[in-house]
Amino acid sequence: MGNLVPDDPVPEDPIPEDPPALEPAAPPSTLPQIPALRQTPGQLASRSSVHLRTAGSALVNWWRAVTIQGLCVAVLWLIGLLLLHVPLAPVWALVAGLMTLVPNFGGVIALLGPAFSILVSQPSMYRLCFLLGLYAVIVVIDQLMLQPMIMKRVTRVPIWASILAPIVLGIVIPFWGILLAPPLLAVVYAFRRPRPVSRISRQDS
Repeated sequence: MGNLVPDDPVPEDPIPEDPPALEPAAPPSTLPQIPALRQTPGQLASRSSVHLRTAGSALVNWWRAVTIQGLCVAVLWLIGLLLLHVPLAPVWALVAGLMTLVPNFGGVIALLGPAFSILVSQPSMYRLCFLLGLYAVIVVIDQLMLQPMIMKRVTRVPIWASILAPIVLGIVIPFWGILLAPPLLAVVYAFRRPRPVSRISRQDS
């Protein structure tokens, strides 16, 4: 009998391992919602028109406030100049009302006309002193009472902002800061007012 050669051992199949447990997916309610950032050109144009209308209405309200302030200043100048018997009192009062558009220097320019009339007609130091006193009183009433109160009622600008903003902007941007402070305040506080929800906002939400 020949030698029996043992057959090669048959390799055993590896025992399959259990697959790793999958982590449960987060429920749909907890997934972060990413808002849609795309807007149609029509929506962008509508938003731009809303902003332009807001800024335009704020500037119109500011112009109304300045007009009311100029009328009040003109009336104060007219009463004072008539009491001092200054020639051409209505003309100088009208000039003083128009000079309210020029901050800081407007009051000084309004004072030059009546002073020149007094010096030319009947020079008197007493009348000049009374004129300077009238100028100081009108400036205080205008800057601390009329302008803050009118700006608050017409443009909804707080009194502290209407007093503080021209000072700060006048330091940062001399002359131009004082000139641009009132209309800028009117526009800024117009955008801070709560506006009704428009149709575009409802569609976006």
